[in-house]
Amino acid sequence: MSAIVSIKGLNKTYASGFVALKSVDLEIKRGEILALLGPNGAGKTTLINIVCGIVKPTSGTVIADGHDIQRDYRRAREAIGLVPQELSTDAFETVAATVRFSRGLFGKKRDDAHVEKVLKALTLWDKRDNKIMTLSGGMKRRVLIAKALSHEPTILFLDEPTAGVDVELRHDMWKMVRGLRESGVTVILTTHYIEEAQEMADRIGVINKGELLLVEEKAALMKKLGKRKLIVELAEPIAEAPANGTLSNDKKTLTLTFDAGTTVGPMLGELNRAGVQIADVRTEETSLEDIFVGLVHGKEAA
Repeated sequence: MSAIVSIKGLNKTYASGFVALKSVDLEIKRGEILALLGPNGAGKTTLINIVCGIVKPTSGTVIADGHDIQRDYRRAREAIGLVPQELSTDAFETVAATVRFSRGLFGKKRDDAHVEKVLKALTLWDKRDNKIMTLSGGMKRRVLIAKALSHEPTILFLDEPTAGVDVELRHDMWKMVRGLRESGVTVILTTHYIEEAQEMADRIGVINKGELLLVEEKAALMKKLGKRKLIVELAEPIAEAPANGTLSNDKKTLTLTFDAGTTVGPMLGELNRAGVQIADVRTEETSLEDIFVGLVHGKEAA
Protein backbone atom coordinates (compact mmCIF):
# COMPACT_ATOMS: atom_id res chain seq x y z
CA MET A 1 0.00 0.00 0.00
CA SER A 2 1.47 3.38 -1.02
CA ALA A 3 2.16 6.18 1.45
CA ILE A 4 -0.21 9.16 1.35
CA VAL A 5 1.83 11.09 3.93
CA SER A 6 5.62 10.83 4.09
CA ILE A 7 7.46 12.49 6.98
CA LYS A 8 11.26 12.46 7.04
CA GLY A 9 13.70 13.88 9.57
CA LEU A 10 11.11 16.16 11.13
CA ASN A 11 12.38 18.39 13.94
CA LYS A 12 10.74 21.24 15.81
CA THR A 13 12.43 23.45 18.39
CA TYR A 14 10.51 26.50 19.60
CA ALA A 15 12.09 29.90 20.28
CA SER A 16 12.03 29.14 24.00
CA GLY A 17 14.39 26.23 23.36
CA PHE A 18 11.73 23.58 23.93
CA VAL A 19 12.29 20.60 21.64
CA ALA A 20 8.86 19.37 20.56
CA LEU A 21 9.90 16.85 17.87
CA LYS A 22 13.13 14.92 17.38
CA SER A 23 13.95 13.38 13.98
CA VAL A 24 10.50 11.93 13.32
CA ASP A 25 10.21 9.57 10.34
CA LEU A 26 6.74 8.28 9.50
CA GLU A 27 5.03 6.79 6.45
CA ILE A 28 1.22 6.86 6.62
CA LYS A 29 -0.46 4.38 4.29
CA ARG A 30 -3.25 5.38 1.96
CA GLY A 31 -6.62 4.24 3.31
CA GLU A 32 -5.54 3.29 6.83
CA ILE A 33 -6.52 4.44 10.30
CA LEU A 34 -3.37 5.35 12.23
CA ALA A 35 -3.61 6.13 15.94
CA LEU A 36 -0.89 8.20 17.61
CA LEU A 37 -0.68 7.49 21.32
CA GLY A 38 1.25 9.60 23.77
CA PRO A 39 0.97 11.48 27.07
CA ASN A 40 0.37 15.23 27.28
CA GLY A 41 3.27 17.16 25.79
CA ALA A 42 4.50 14.17 23.79
CA GLY A 43 4.44 16.07 20.47
CA LYS A 44 1.24 14.68 18.92
CA THR A 45 -0.43 18.03 18.26
CA THR A 46 2.82 19.64 17.08
CA LEU A 47 3.25 16.84 14.55
CA ILE A 48 -0.30 17.29 13.24
CA ASN A 49 0.03 21.07 13.10
CA ILE A 50 3.21 20.83 11.04
CA VAL A 51 1.63 18.44 8.54
CA CYS A 52 -1.39 20.75 8.29
CA GLY A 53 0.79 23.81 7.70
CA ILE A 54 -0.13 25.55 10.95
CA VAL A 55 3.35 25.26 12.49
CA LYS A 56 6.61 25.57 10.55
CA PRO A 57 9.15 22.80 11.16
CA THR A 58 12.72 23.55 12.18
CA SER A 59 13.92 20.96 9.67
CA GLY A 60 12.70 17.94 7.75
CA THR A 61 10.19 17.33 4.97
CA VAL A 62 6.52 16.39 4.77
CA ILE A 63 4.81 15.20 1.58
CA ALA A 64 0.99 15.06 1.71
CA ASP A 65 -0.75 13.28 -1.16
CA GLY A 66 2.21 14.03 -3.43
CA HIS A 67 2.65 17.70 -2.42
CA ASP A 68 5.41 19.23 -0.28
CA ILE A 69 3.72 21.08 2.57
CA GLN A 70 6.15 24.00 2.33
CA ARG A 71 6.87 24.34 -1.39
CA ASP A 72 3.32 23.49 -2.54
CA TYR A 73 1.31 24.56 0.48
CA ARG A 74 -2.05 25.19 -1.18
CA ARG A 75 -2.24 21.84 -2.96
CA ALA A 76 -1.05 19.98 0.14
CA ARG A 77 -3.56 21.75 2.37
CA GLU A 78 -6.42 20.99 -0.04
CA ALA A 79 -5.79 17.30 0.55
CA ILE A 80 -6.06 17.62 4.33
CA GLY A 81 -8.97 18.00 6.72
CA LEU A 82 -8.24 18.86 10.35
CA VAL A 83 -10.47 18.46 13.39
CA PRO A 84 -8.74 20.32 16.24
CA GLN A 85 -9.07 19.61 19.94
CA GLU A 86 -10.73 22.95 20.71
CA LEU A 87 -14.43 23.45 20.07
CA SER A 88 -13.93 26.67 18.11
CA THR A 89 -16.90 27.42 15.83
CA ASP A 90 -18.93 30.48 14.84
CA ALA A 91 -21.55 30.37 17.58
CA PHE A 92 -24.08 32.58 15.78
CA GLU A 93 -23.90 30.80 12.41
CA THR A 94 -26.10 27.88 11.38
CA VAL A 95 -24.68 24.39 10.94
CA ALA A 96 -25.19 24.24 7.17
CA ALA A 97 -23.86 27.75 6.58
CA THR A 98 -20.62 27.20 8.49
CA VAL A 99 -19.95 23.94 6.62
CA ARG A 100 -20.61 25.64 3.25
CA PHE A 101 -18.30 28.49 4.26
CA SER A 102 -15.49 26.07 5.16
CA ARG A 103 -15.79 24.50 1.73
CA GLY A 104 -15.48 27.91 0.11
CA LEU A 105 -12.29 28.66 2.02
CA PHE A 106 -10.58 25.99 -0.07
CA GLY A 107 -11.80 27.49 -3.33
CA LYS A 108 -14.36 24.76 -3.87
CA LYS A 109 -17.57 25.57 -5.70
CA ARG A 110 -20.77 25.46 -3.70
CA ASP A 111 -22.10 21.91 -3.59
CA ASP A 112 -25.24 21.60 -1.49
CA ALA A 113 -25.52 17.90 -2.31
CA HIS A 114 -22.09 17.20 -0.78
CA VAL A 115 -22.87 19.29 2.30
CA GLU A 116 -26.14 17.40 2.72
CA LYS A 117 -24.29 14.07 2.39
CA VAL A 118 -21.75 15.06 5.06
CA LEU A 119 -24.37 16.37 7.48
CA LYS A 120 -26.50 13.25 7.10
CA ALA A 121 -23.48 11.00 7.66
CA LEU A 122 -22.80 12.85 10.91
CA THR A 123 -26.49 12.86 11.96
CA LEU A 124 -26.49 16.66 11.70
CA TRP A 125 -29.04 17.06 8.90
CA ASP A 126 -31.93 17.69 11.29
CA LYS A 127 -29.80 20.40 12.95
CA ARG A 128 -28.76 22.10 9.70
CA ASP A 129 -30.70 25.31 10.41
CA ASN A 130 -29.79 25.44 14.11
CA LYS A 131 -27.32 28.02 15.32
CA ILE A 132 -24.17 26.36 16.61
CA MET A 133 -24.51 28.03 20.02
CA THR A 134 -27.64 25.92 20.63
CA LEU A 135 -25.87 22.58 20.12
CA SER A 136 -24.47 20.21 22.72
CA GLY A 137 -20.72 19.70 23.03
CA GLY A 138 -20.91 16.40 21.18
CA MET A 139 -22.88 17.95 18.31
CA LYS A 140 -20.40 20.83 18.09
CA ARG A 141 -17.61 18.29 17.70
CA ARG A 142 -19.56 16.66 14.85
CA VAL A 143 -19.81 20.10 13.21
CA LEU A 144 -16.01 20.40 13.38
CA ILE A 145 -15.73 17.08 11.57
CA ALA A 146 -18.26 18.22 8.97
CA LYS A 147 -16.23 21.40 8.39
CA ALA A 148 -13.07 19.33 7.97
CA LEU A 149 -14.80 17.11 5.40
CA SER A 150 -16.48 19.96 3.52
CA HIS A 151 -13.76 20.28 0.86
CA GLU A 152 -13.53 16.50 0.26
CA PRO A 153 -10.03 15.86 1.65
CA THR A 154 -8.19 12.57 1.15
CA ILE A 155 -6.48 12.85 4.55
CA LEU A 156 -8.29 13.56 7.82
CA PHE A 157 -6.54 14.44 11.09
CA LEU A 158 -8.54 14.05 14.28
CA ASP A 159 -6.81 15.59 17.29
CA GLU A 160 -8.34 14.01 20.41
CA PRO A 161 -11.70 13.59 18.62
CA THR A 162 -13.63 12.15 21.56
CA ALA A 163 -12.17 14.24 24.38
CA GLY A 164 -14.95 15.28 26.71
CA VAL A 165 -17.74 13.30 25.03
CA ASP A 166 -19.77 10.57 26.65
CA VAL A 167 -19.21 6.87 26.01
CA GLU A 168 -22.24 6.46 23.72
CA LEU A 169 -21.18 9.34 21.47
CA ARG A 170 -17.62 8.03 21.47
CA HIS A 171 -18.80 4.71 20.04
CA ASP A 172 -20.93 6.55 17.45
CA MET A 173 -17.88 8.50 16.35
CA TRP A 174 -15.80 5.32 16.07
CA LYS A 175 -18.44 3.96 13.70
CA MET A 176 -18.36 7.18 11.70
CA VAL A 177 -14.55 7.12 11.39
CA ARG A 178 -14.62 3.54 10.12
CA GLY A 179 -17.14 4.66 7.52
CA LEU A 180 -14.81 7.44 6.41
CA ARG A 181 -11.99 4.95 5.97
CA GLU A 182 -14.27 2.72 3.90
CA SER A 183 -15.05 5.71 1.65
CA GLY A 184 -11.34 6.11 0.91
CA VAL A 185 -10.30 8.73 3.47
CA THR A 186 -7.03 8.14 5.33
CA VAL A 187 -7.57 8.88 9.02
CA ILE A 188 -4.92 9.85 11.55
CA LEU A 189 -6.09 10.35 15.11
CA THR A 190 -4.38 11.28 18.33
CA THR A 191 -5.85 9.95 21.51
CA HIS A 192 -5.30 9.42 25.22
CA TYR A 193 -7.82 6.59 25.19
CA ILE A 194 -6.05 3.26 24.81
CA GLU A 195 -9.44 1.63 24.16
CA GLU A 196 -9.95 3.99 21.22
CA ALA A 197 -6.69 3.01 19.54
CA GLN A 198 -7.25 -0.68 20.20
CA GLU A 199 -10.80 -0.55 18.84
CA MET A 200 -10.23 1.53 15.71
CA ALA A 201 -6.67 1.64 14.44
CA ASP A 202 -5.02 -0.47 11.76
CA ARG A 203 -1.63 0.69 13.01
CA ILE A 204 -0.52 2.33 16.23
CA GLY A 205 2.31 4.81 16.76
CA VAL A 206 3.65 5.65 20.20
CA ILE A 207 5.22 9.08 20.69
CA ASN A 208 6.86 10.42 23.84
CA LYS A 209 8.94 13.54 24.48
CA GLY A 210 9.03 14.33 20.78
CA GLU A 211 10.32 10.92 19.71
CA LEU A 212 8.36 8.37 17.72
CA LEU A 213 9.13 5.19 19.68
CA LEU A 214 7.51 2.77 17.23
CA VAL A 215 4.81 2.31 14.62
CA GLU A 216 3.36 -1.18 14.28
CA GLU A 217 0.36 -3.02 12.91
CA LYS A 218 -1.96 -3.39 15.88
CA ALA A 219 -2.02 -7.18 15.81
CA ALA A 220 1.76 -7.38 15.34
CA LEU A 221 2.32 -4.98 18.23
CA MET A 222 0.17 -7.05 20.55
CA LYS A 223 1.97 -10.23 19.49
CA LYS A 224 5.44 -8.73 19.60
CA LEU A 225 5.22 -6.88 22.90
CA GLY A 226 2.24 -8.47 24.56
CA LYS A 227 2.57 -11.09 27.26
CA ARG A 228 0.06 -13.61 28.52
CA LYS A 229 -0.53 -14.78 32.04
CA LEU A 230 -1.53 -18.25 33.20
CA ILE A 231 -3.20 -17.88 36.58
CA VAL A 232 -3.30 -21.15 38.49
CA GLU A 233 -5.46 -21.57 41.58
CA LEU A 234 -3.74 -24.18 43.74
CA ALA A 235 -5.52 -26.89 45.72
CA GLU A 236 -2.61 -26.82 48.17
CA PRO A 237 -0.06 -24.05 48.83
CA ILE A 238 3.45 -24.47 47.38
CA ALA A 239 6.72 -23.26 48.87
CA GLU A 240 8.11 -21.35 45.89
CA ALA A 241 7.21 -20.34 42.36
CA PRO A 242 8.95 -21.45 39.14
CA ALA A 243 11.38 -19.01 37.49
CA ASN A 244 8.68 -17.43 35.27
CA GLY A 245 6.08 -17.19 38.01
CA THR A 246 5.00 -15.35 41.14
CA LEU A 247 3.03 -16.51 44.15
CA SER A 248 0.28 -14.70 46.02
CA ASN A 249 0.82 -13.92 49.70
CA ASP A 250 -1.19 -16.96 50.78
CA LYS A 251 0.80 -19.10 48.29
CA LYS A 252 -2.43 -20.43 46.79
CA THR A 253 -2.35 -18.51 43.49
CA LEU A 254 0.48 -18.96 41.02
CA THR A 255 0.85 -16.54 38.10
CA LEU A 256 3.04 -17.59 35.17
CA THR A 257 4.02 -15.03 32.51
CA PHE A 258 4.84 -16.14 28.99
CA ASP A 259 5.10 -14.90 25.39
CA ALA A 260 1.89 -14.53 23.39
CA GLY A 261 2.77 -17.37 21.01
CA THR A 262 3.44 -19.94 23.75
CA THR A 263 0.91 -22.68 24.50
CA VAL A 264 -0.06 -23.42 28.09
CA GLY A 265 -0.19 -27.22 27.84
CA PRO A 266 3.54 -27.86 28.44
CA MET A 267 3.55 -25.50 31.42
CA LEU A 268 0.63 -27.29 33.03
CA GLY A 269 2.39 -30.61 32.34
CA GLU A 270 5.51 -29.42 34.15
CA LEU A 271 3.45 -28.34 37.16
CA ASN A 272 1.72 -31.73 37.20
CA ARG A 273 5.05 -33.58 37.08
CA ALA A 274 6.30 -31.42 39.94
CA GLY A 275 3.36 -32.61 42.04
CA VAL A 276 1.52 -29.29 42.07
CA GLN A 277 -2.18 -29.82 42.76
CA ILE A 278 -4.29 -27.53 40.56
CA ALA A 279 -7.81 -26.43 41.48
CA ASP A 280 -8.48 -24.07 38.55
CA VAL A 281 -6.71 -22.20 35.72
CA ARG A 282 -7.38 -19.17 33.56
CA THR A 283 -5.40 -17.01 31.14
CA GLU A 284 -5.16 -13.26 30.70
CA GLU A 285 -3.64 -11.24 27.87
CA THR A 286 -1.61 -8.07 28.28
CA SER A 287 -3.62 -5.04 27.17
CA LEU A 288 -2.47 -2.33 24.82
CA GLU A 289 -2.44 -0.04 27.85
CA ASP A 290 0.16 -2.25 29.54
CA ILE A 291 2.30 -2.15 26.39
CA PHE A 292 1.97 1.62 26.09
CA VAL A 293 2.92 2.25 29.72
CA GLY A 294 5.86 -0.12 29.42
CA LEU A 295 7.16 1.61 26.28
CA VAL A 296 6.85 5.13 27.68
CA HIS A 297 8.26 4.33 31.10
CA GLY A 298 11.00 2.20 29.59
CA LYS A 299 12.11 5.07 27.38
CA GLU A 300 12.07 7.48 30.31
CA ALA A 301 14.14 5.08 32.40
CA ALA A 302 16.71 4.76 29.64
